[in-house]
Amino acid sequence: MEQKYIKDLALEQVTGTHHALGTSITLQIFGMQEDKFGIIPKSFALIDHYEDLLTVNRDESEVMDVNHAAGKHPVQVSSGTYDLIKLAVEKSRENFGFNALIGPVVKLWHIGFKGAHVPTDEQIKERMKLTDPENVEMNDQDQSVFLTKPGMELDLGGIAKGWIADRIRDLWLAYGIKAGIINLGGNILLVGDSPKRINGKWVIGVQDPKEPRGDNITTLMVNKCSAVTSGTYERYLIVDGKRYHHLIDPRTGYPVQTDLAGVTTFTKDSVEAEIECKRLFFAGHPIKGWHDDPDRLGAVFVYNDEHVEYDNFKK
Repeated sequence: MEQKYIKDLALEQVTGTHHALGTSITLQIFGMQEDKFGIIPKSFALIDHYEDLLTVNRDESEVMDVNHAAGKHPVQVSSGTYDLIKLAVEKSRENFGFNALIGPVVKLWHIGFKGAHVPTDEQIKERMKLTDPENVEMNDQDQSVFLTKPGMELDLGGIAKGWIADRIRDLWLAYGIKAGIINLGGNILLVGDSPKRINGKWVIGVQDPKEPRGDNITTLMVNKCSAVTSGTYERYLIVDGKRYHHLIDPRTGYPVQTDLAGVTTFTKDSVEAEIECKRLFFAGHPIKGWHDDPDRLGAVFVYNDEHVEYDNFKK
């Protein structure tokens, strides 16, 4: 995979770019004129390693081993994979909208890909039988996972980027990195204080849902945190004048009905930002008391009529 390194001596910044996880990745480390310890290539190698373990876009991975054994037998996985699957299953059982077992229904719609179509009610009901997270057996003693029904599929795509971003941050902190930006295709994790401002705050833009990627509808100044967005505007299907977006509600099997175009969450850890983004998106509006948790810094809701609502941010 191509890797590109840029040295900006004025800002003492080292930048690396890479393609993995189905997206373009950019890592920026501040306070370094050169990457003497090879932290950026080590970060890319770690990303590739976790992609090898967690992907469902290839026939072989630890997660695919679990899927291939659905209805047959448990599969033992590595500790990191097990921890992430366990978190995904626990959150799926909360039934707020995130479901790591929704894959069979998502594949039925196939929105955003060739062959996308509107399935019948009967087809959806049949696939929904394969999405119950209670039909996942986790064994902490031997770190094994068992999908009890044939045809079930585990897909960690909804939280894997956030979890991997947190692991990259762990690596950077072990090397004493003071400040940097981990950008996994729009999943942002800010490490340390911004070196560009006396107050140490970072400037984060929130995507305008009606404009090309990179055009912001608003910007915020935040402390070190992760920012993740869920939105309806990038992948959709139009049939007979009706628009179907790609975010399937695991409670119905249909695209979630919402006035939201997108929601961006700001939390301490990136995996939490992934999870809470789904919670708020499926709620469709701010949740009373949501930001009482000190790890949840706030959220920005962008509605289809383009009005913006700030939860725990002053504007």
